[in-house]
Amino acid sequence: MDLRIFTEPQQGATYETLRRVAVTAEETGFSAFFRSDHYLTMGGDGLPGPTDAWTTLAGLARDTSTIRLGTLVSSATFRHPGVLAIQVAQVDEMSGGRVELGLGSGWYEEEHRAYGIPFPSLGERFDRFEEQLAVVTGLWGTPPGETFSHSGKHYELTDSPALPKPVQDPVPVVVGGSAKRRGAAIAARYAHEFNVPFTSAPETAERFEKVRAACTAVGRDPGTMTFSAALLLVCGRDEAEFTRRAQAIGREPGEVRENGIAGTVGEVVETIGRYAQAGVERLYLQVMDLSDLDHLELVASQVAPQL
Repeated sequence: MDLRIFTEPQQGATYETLRRVAVTAEETGFSAFFRSDHYLTMGGDGLPGPTDAWTTLAGLARDTSTIRLGTLVSSATFRHPGVLAIQVAQVDEMSGGRVELGLGSGWYEEEHRAYGIPFPSLGERFDRFEEQLAVVTGLWGTPPGETFSHSGKHYELTDSPALPKPVQDPVPVVVGGSAKRRGAAIAARYAHEFNVPFTSAPETAERFEKVRAACTAVGRDPGTMTFSAALLLVCGRDEAEFTRRAQAIGREPGEVRENGIAGTVGEVVETIGRYAQAGVERLYLQVMDLSDLDHLELVASQVAPQL
């Protein structure tokens, strides 16, 4: 099982806090550091405020050396696809080819209102999301010396030089969600990885099957898709430590056991095993207390070797 660390900085985090988490994740052997792309807290005061996802990843590209970096996921409402393609390509170059782009349609209306970002209907957001994937991947895939044009409903590009190019060819693209008909089809066409967030193992398996079917429908080998999940992590060496960590993030021990990767070390290993049986190849462990670096060290030293 590929274990990755996933953070939610909109709840309140400085760049230095995120740097310490990313460096600790790298030093303890996690394969990647990912972060959400949000501008408004989802409870609490959010102090000292949010940090921009791609600004953060640009800094981490220079402050780390081996760990992979990405978003889970960037919102298509936040950036023009031409600008996003340049941002991601630049951070990929800055990191030596360690970046992954997670992209979604956007859903959190309150943050759009708070920062003056247009929030169209669900149908339009999905239209823009799909078109952004076409533009971003089209720009990256255009051979040097040639130009890229796109005439769509929401975006029009004319004779773009399609520069700069990322180091990776291609940059891995992560798409996630409920795997309804349109979402599964978009993943089958554009994604290297399909992610199911915060869902039970049986439901996760069902969503994976829908994406596999969508791949087959367009003539793609489902084996070329990586299947992943994201779940809250709360782990303790014993019951007391587990309870302390759950309470530190304002959650009840019983509730996180039911809905996350949670409990003592043995319980966490067992729960991860259930998700592996459901087809999860890669697991994003959502850590909410970013000051608790011992939490990462515990999982790296006592959970990971048992997987």
